[in-house]
Amino acid sequence: MTRSQPRRARGTVGHAYSALNLRLALASFGLVTMTVFAVLAFRADVAWLGVVCAVFAVVAVVDLVIIQRRRAARRREEPGARHSLFE
Repeated sequence: MTRSQPRRARGTVGHAYSALNLRLALASFGLVTMTVFAVLAFRADVAWLGVVCAVFAVVAVVDLVIIQRRRAARRREEPGARHSLFE
């Protein structure tokens, strides 16, 4: 079962350990940016830079999946609660 916060985290349900909505926005920005940079690097025949950017894009996708699972767990723990970008 996925929890909204990692075990032994310093946060509580009321005061989260991590701002999940902000992490979601930043991970989305990282995914889009790294994908664009990877395409541009491959077109410019700089394959090593394209591979590095593609790896960072994959890391952003993994982070997005983790964030979404934690947001879903938070919704189950606090049904009907609305959260701003910074909580």
